[in-house]
Formats: sequence, C-alpha cells, structure tokens
Amino acid sequence: MITLITGGIKSGKSSFALRYVLSKNYRTRAFIATGVPFDEEMRTRIEKHKAERLDMFDTFEEAIDVSRVIRKIDGTYEVILFECLTTYLGNLYYHDADVEKYLSDLIFVMSAMKSDMVIVTNEVGWSIVPENKLARRYAETLGSVNSKIASIAGEVYAVISGIEVRIK
Repeated sequence: MITLITGGIKSGKSSFALRYVLSKNYRTRAFIATGVPFDEEMRTRIEKHKAERLDMFDTFEEAIDVSRVIRKIDGTYEVILFECLTTYLGNLYYHDADVEKYLSDLIFVMSAMKSDMVIVTNEVGWSIVPENKLARRYAETLGSVNSKIASIAGEVYAVISGIEVRIK
C-alpha cells in the first residue's frame, strides 16, 4: 500500500512519517534519501534526519534515479520510506533532467510495488503564486505529481502545524 504524507515546510511531516512507519512494526525498513548537501544548512538538515532514523532503516541515497532504486529493493523490504518528493523534484530541475520521464517512471513503478511505501512531499500551492516561470512550473509539477500519487495511495495524510489529519 502507498501512503502519501503532505503538508507545509517544517510542519512535522518527516517526524510523522517515522512514527507512522515505526507504529506498523515492519521488520525490514528501507529509507530512500533524496537530499543532497549543497550547502551547510542542507548538511545540517540531512544529519538531523539521519540521527532521527538511527539504525532502524537501511538507507539508500539517490538524487535522480529513484525509480531504479525502488525497482532494486522492492519486495526485499516490507516498507520503503521515500523522503522526499519535493527535494527529488528540485534535484531533477537542478540537474536539467527529463522531469516528465523520471516522474512518469516513478508513478509507474509505485503503482505496481510489492513493498509498502510511505512518501513525504510538500504542498507548495497553498502560498502566493511565484513570480518566475521556473518556480511556477515547479509548483505546478509538484501539485500534479502529488495528485497522481494520492490517486493510487491507500492513505493520504496532511500535516498542518504539527497535527496529522487523514484525508484519504
């Protein structure tokens, strides 16, 4: 089953995702980390997330070809926590990758998984409309892919101000 966890920046999505996965008592857990330490702030954020996970997950770091990693580990783990779709999309734009191809492949792979998957993403469309074309395209693409994943997910949660609300 796919579970999508969405919400605003620093709303508590990652902490909820960890609690959610650990509450299910999965014996084998994988973590797909998409963050790249481009600067000191991101390095600090990544280290904080690693410390929260301790040794409770096998971690796979991948910035671009997440579908390849999922194909490789699907069925080997009872659950895969994907953190996070928002950063992943930013990586695709940053590396000038074929965004449509990678996202289509990701949705295709997710729709046929054996392992359970928990995906963390952001709701970026609840704010002002960005002033530049790239930022608008990013927000629209993320909203679209979030909608596609939500349509195949068994559960969807929104985390707002640290409070998780099941919406599907």
